[in-house]
Amino acid sequence: MSELYREADPSQPNDRYMVTPDPDDLWEDSRVIINLGPTHPAMHGALRMVAKINGENIEKSYCEFGYTHRAKEKLGEQRTYHQFVVFTDRLNYCSALINNVTYSMSVEKLMGIQPPERAVWIRMACCELARITDHLICVGIGAVDIGAFSYFLYGFHQREEAYTLIEKLCGARLTTSYTRIGGLMYDAPEGWETELKAWVKKTRAVVAEMDVLLTNNRIFVDRTRGIGPADKEMCLEYSLSGPIARAAGIDRDLRRDQPYMYYDQLKFDVATGTEGDVYERYLVRMEEIRQSLNLLDQIADRIKPGPIWVDDKRVRIPSKVDVYNSMEAMIHHFKFFMRGFEVPAGEAYTTTEASNGELGFYIVSKGATMSHRMRIRGPSFWHYQALSDMSEGQKIADMVATLGSINIIAGELDR
Repeated sequence: MSELYREADPSQPNDRYMVTPDPDDLWEDSRVIINLGPTHPAMHGALRMVAKINGENIEKSYCEFGYTHRAKEKLGEQRTYHQFVVFTDRLNYCSALINNVTYSMSVEKLMGIQPPERAVWIRMACCELARITDHLICVGIGAVDIGAFSYFLYGFHQREEAYTLIEKLCGARLTTSYTRIGGLMYDAPEGWETELKAWVKKTRAVVAEMDVLLTNNRIFVDRTRGIGPADKEMCLEYSLSGPIARAAGIDRDLRRDQPYMYYDQLKFDVATGTEGDVYERYLVRMEEIRQSLNLLDQIADRIKPGPIWVDDKRVRIPSKVDVYNSMEAMIHHFKFFMRGFEVPAGEAYTTTEASNGELGFYIVSKGATMSHRMRIRGPSFWHYQALSDMSEGQKIADMVATLGSINIIAGELDR
């Protein structure tokens, strides 16, 4: 018979058979190895955490990914520069437009091309729209993970209306492929800027409602404050960036500190925190939504009539009218899509402030129509490495909250 049990005493009717165990024995016997994922509703994608738990507490863990590996970087070396635009959508598909813009900027840097002013302002509007939709999904799904479903619906509605604005630009909602090297797929339709400003005004009111609903909610605060902390030292050690690093007090935003496009002409604040926990990551993202709405207001006022494509025959696709009426244009069109355009030999690295951190494209060219080497710095790859350190010593439910707060996108991990 186990030492944890003894025979019942017939003279004691309430005798429960069990004796109080030695705490050290109970501690040792309750340790279990469990798998969270790769197909688990709490995991944001095909991810896996192997955890050694004691009761509900995670003592040790390690994280694993690679279940949806798609060799994006190698595909970038086997497709023409134009063909690769569609593959950038499938990195962070919650904010695909930022991927489109960053990749196009890297190729344009190699070719010495500067897109027209109107195209740049529309690109900036796309980036801020994408940042807002991504943050709305992050805070919304993160809230659902810990039980706040109603809150999610507020942001999801505004996200869908934002996708309607994006659809009017390119005909797609999620995977957009909107940019072209040197320009854009289509021009913004007439009156699009007015619709954008109307959406901004409505979204400000919705974000204010979301703030009242959750930010000071006692249950939410207790479930997130002090959970999954990442201080400055951890952020630097793991190369964490974006809202995670800013929540830990690292005051760095590439739009301000390493300006690209026309961000140096706009006014906005960079949200930072001090504790670097789940709660402050939430606060930082909520403030970034407000700042992006302010940026969209400024951008809409600066979009002026003009061309959306650089006047460079190397990259500009002939119009349908020219293709149907000119032999030279038809030959150019055929060669562009069948062979691609040549990019001068050299290398370029372009980085932007994506919705979940620093996104970079490094391209090496040997003068061909495809890159010789391509490497992508996806922020999710770095953030996922820190999940074990953030989770150890905390509970399984805390790991779920932590994972939701670091905004992992599996397509960016398994690139």
